[in-house]
Amino acid sequence: MASLLESIASPQDLRRLPRQQLAQLADELRAYVLDSVSRTGGHLSSNLGTVELTIALHYVFNTPHDRLVWDVGHQTYPHKILTGRRERMATLRQLGGLSGFPMRSESEYDAFGTAHSSTSIAAALGMAVAAKRKGDDRRAVAIIGDGAMSAGMAFEGLNNAGVSDCDLLVVLNDNDMSISPPVGALNRYLAQLMSGRFYAAAKNVGKNVLKVAPPLFELAKRLEEHAKGMVVPGTLFEEFGFNYIGPIDGHDLDSLVPTLENIRALRGPQFLHVVTKKGQGYKLAEADPVAYHGPGKFDPLVGLAPAKPGKPTFTQVFGSWLCDMAERDDRLVGITPAMREGSGMVEFEKRFPDRYFDVGIAEQHAVTFAAGMACDGLKPVVAIYSTFLQRAYDQLIHDVALQNLPVVFALDRAGIVGADGATHAGVFDVPFVRCIPNMSLACPADEAECRALLSTAFAQDHPVAVRYPRGAGAGVAVPASLEALPFGKGELRREGRGIAILAFGTLLYAALEAAGPLDATVVNMRWAKPLDLSLLLEVAQRHEAIVTVEEGAVMGGAGSAVAEALHAAGLARPLLQIGVPDAFTTHGDPARLLALLGLDAAGIERAVRARFGNLAAPAPAPGLKVVG
Repeated sequence: MASLLESIASPQDLRRLPRQQLAQLADELRAYVLDSVSRTGGHLSSNLGTVELTIALHYVFNTPHDRLVWDVGHQTYPHKILTGRRERMATLRQLGGLSGFPMRSESEYDAFGTAHSSTSIAAALGMAVAAKRKGDDRRAVAIIGDGAMSAGMAFEGLNNAGVSDCDLLVVLNDNDMSISPPVGALNRYLAQLMSGRFYAAAKNVGKNVLKVAPPLFELAKRLEEHAKGMVVPGTLFEEFGFNYIGPIDGHDLDSLVPTLENIRALRGPQFLHVVTKKGQGYKLAEADPVAYHGPGKFDPLVGLAPAKPGKPTFTQVFGSWLCDMAERDDRLVGITPAMREGSGMVEFEKRFPDRYFDVGIAEQHAVTFAAGMACDGLKPVVAIYSTFLQRAYDQLIHDVALQNLPVVFALDRAGIVGADGATHAGVFDVPFVRCIPNMSLACPADEAECRALLSTAFAQDHPVAVRYPRGAGAGVAVPASLEALPFGKGELRREGRGIAILAFGTLLYAALEAAGPLDATVVNMRWAKPLDLSLLLEVAQRHEAIVTVEEGAVMGGAGSAVAEALHAAGLARPLLQIGVPDAFTTHGDPARLLALLGLDAAGIERAVRARFGNLAAPAPAPGLKVVG
């Protein structure tokens, strides 16, 4: 049988197919997604679940004229394949290759760039309003998952859209599965409606009527669960001003295509509820969609290989510390905005279920929720990715810092994150945290220091953030103790001459490697705020030039803090700040990205020699190895 997928170079080709061939195309597309992701790594379960929905949307809507706005975007691999990027899927999430998320600069079919949750409805509404204002006959479609519907921003968009009188379609891709299992009141809302007096009364009337015809009564009993889902969910969304349709089977093209065709002819806000299954068509992913959410390379015939023991990751170090500190202090509570697995809280949930709180994809709520707990004597630890804390910045300032509440923020994925790219890079936390009064920020250099600084943070009576990167670090053995390090104090790690390198975080080890041939002093600063002023000034007075090194934004970062401190002390020294420049970082292998940014040992040495060559030790002759 000839391959249909190979004949699809754009959605225009797709729309020329007879409808009866779409099922074959779906099978081929699903197989291609599975094969492609097994070779490159990436998001799998979510993409297998959106194959038919993607085909139907591009088949019915005139893309790119009609706008498809994907929420989060980790379910858009079928979309990429159908929109002319099939041959480039081998480069997915690699340096110079395709992004793992929609990106406007990558394709005209990517109507809105995204990788954070719950933005689709607002963005699509903006496009619908623009079309109305300009008199354009185009449709805007937001495709949002049920996990993303737990965020307030999604409901803000619904609330605005319902009174907009714009031609907007919201497609709820209901797979009952975000990255972590969905939580919160939205699912319970339906259960409460169904258990309410009106529903119970209607059900009792139906029973009394149908009992006179036993076969019908038995049929009704068997269909009851399905009937509830087909009738009740629309209540919520129709209250927002939408015309609710569904739920329908999101894998049934014979249902999807005609339904979408009918909706395209309707005017005003429309809401289509489709039910899909994560991992659809690949039994291993269907059985464990969490494990197959974002796998690395694997053999599809065998499945994921068991994880090989290796150096503990910073995430694992945090998870272990959280459990150990919870054993010691029953005031500790752990909070995550729907990132149980990613933040290393699986074991904590098992051991301390009554002290574990997954608030759903609701970062703003997570921070203020922690603030309320702290007001009444608990010690909240908010485990959140650096890039996701950006979404709760007002709450960080207004609800936590302004009231000086003792909340610990464990900032995972700080610095360069690799394949996920600019949307997930945690490079802005130092600038945006250190400018907030009452906040402190620790930058551990390795795994052992991470555990100790978490203990230091937990012991404080004001808000403290501890930032650490994705993956493993230098491999320093992690002690079992909960001993803390001195608050706001750094350490001298190498004594040299002429130049002093002040390292913040895990780049300490690259700085130490660069310092050998430079014969430079190296200081492990540990804290971006407060700076260890006594150590900083003592080192500055003994050296002719200062270099700061950080895996974060240079503008407003730790190097800026050093410049401010030296200026305030009236101590003039030439200062070189090495870090992430004023540009968004692309996706790719983390080590290669660090090298391209000049944040590896060779890059640090090169930058120092270029700026202070007369102060550094002579470069070694080729072939000679210098031991620092």
